[in-house]
Amino acid sequence: MELCCIVQLGVPSSASPGTLLSSPMLKEHDITQQSEGMRTLSLGGHVGFDSLPDQLVSKSVSQGFCFNILCVGETGIGKSTLMNTLFNTTFENEEASHYLDKVLLRPRTYDLQESNVQLKLTIVDTVGFGDQVNKEESYKPIVDYIDTQFENYLQEELKIKRSLFNYHDTRIHVCLYFIAPTGHSLKSLDLVTMKKLDSKVNIIPIIAKADTISKSELHKFKIKVMSELVSNGVQIYQFPTEDEAIAEINSSMNAHLPFAVVGSSEEVKVGNKMVRARQYPWGAVQVENESHCDFVRLREMLIRVNMEDLREQTHARHYELYRRCKLEEMGFKDTDPDNEPFSLQETYEAKRKEFLSDLQRKEEDMRQMFVNRVKETEAELKEKERELHDRFELLKRTHQEEKRNVEEKRRDLEEDMNSFNRRKVAAETLQGQAFQAASQLSIKKDKDKKN
Repeated sequence: MELCCIVQLGVPSSASPGTLLSSPMLKEHDITQQSEGMRTLSLGGHVGFDSLPDQLVSKSVSQGFCFNILCVGETGIGKSTLMNTLFNTTFENEEASHYLDKVLLRPRTYDLQESNVQLKLTIVDTVGFGDQVNKEESYKPIVDYIDTQFENYLQEELKIKRSLFNYHDTRIHVCLYFIAPTGHSLKSLDLVTMKKLDSKVNIIPIIAKADTISKSELHKFKIKVMSELVSNGVQIYQFPTEDEAIAEINSSMNAHLPFAVVGSSEEVKVGNKMVRARQYPWGAVQVENESHCDFVRLREMLIRVNMEDLREQTHARHYELYRRCKLEEMGFKDTDPDNEPFSLQETYEAKRKEFLSDLQRKEEDMRQMFVNRVKETEAELKEKERELHDRFELLKRTHQEEKRNVEEKRRDLEEDMNSFNRRKVAAETLQGQAFQAASQLSIKKDKDKKN
């Protein structure tokens, strides 16, 4: 078995294991067996690598952090108000219409700073969610958006020259799913959407506008919601309990899911101090009063305790699942059918050959298709040419026949004109003769009268 040894500083690296055990320097220290094949050597003094956590903190603070929140819920349920209340500021907000024909995702990024920590916060709003008559496809734009952010990160990872250290990570770290406070049960749209999202993002269910139902109804509604999520196999985000420092508070907070929250940016005077609350004729609902709502619990769990775990879960669980499925679709595997290590170069060459053969096959299909289309076009042109020739011959015969008919009619007309002229001349001759005879008769009568 190969031995892994953690060697004390000051011992020559060329020394054999036997030399190490017999070294006077090592005799002054306790050598303990930590695990099989690995030995732990105690140090004789301070070295300095215990400052690594401080170095990591300093580097992380200088680089800044990013956190991306997806708010899913119906229009007017209070998504923007809760975001303003969570981060104690006022984000840009546009009034959304209830008459959109599809769901739109509107991301907005803000640079925030608290003390010396910079946070690049992206809030993605689902505009028009649940407003359509047919809600069957309402979840698809959300799923597509999440997959697109995973794909963008994967493409950056696969680049030859990549720069992940300053890459703006837009992957969704948490989905705050706003549930309408009906007091009865979850809507089918909520169950379907959360079921489609639970393998892609950390879901934290929230009962919005929790001040609209009574405490007893709210308690029953929480139990009903969790029961329906479990029975339908919806995996929501559970606050981690592995770390002893936060195990107790996270365990207690898991029992409060889903959080019943109230958001408000207005300050109301209660007693001698100003607090954020919603003022009603019968009194005020204080946002940061844990007996009134779970807003403080949500803020503690989301921002102050588990923000880094949400980021890690997104990368280690949801993104890795997407990455594995995507690479498997591309033909990459860890081992071949014989359980031997899979060569990336061989996989690339195989995929390249497959791609080239597929490309060649498609080119041949396209060429054959082109030839067939040319033949079909030529046949169509010949058929049209034949039809045009037949029409020309028909028109030619029709023209000749009409020409003959016109010639015959012209000859008949000329004969009629000649006959008419002959009759006219004969009539004029007879008329002249009759006029001359009448004139002679009149002259003769005049002579007879004179005699």
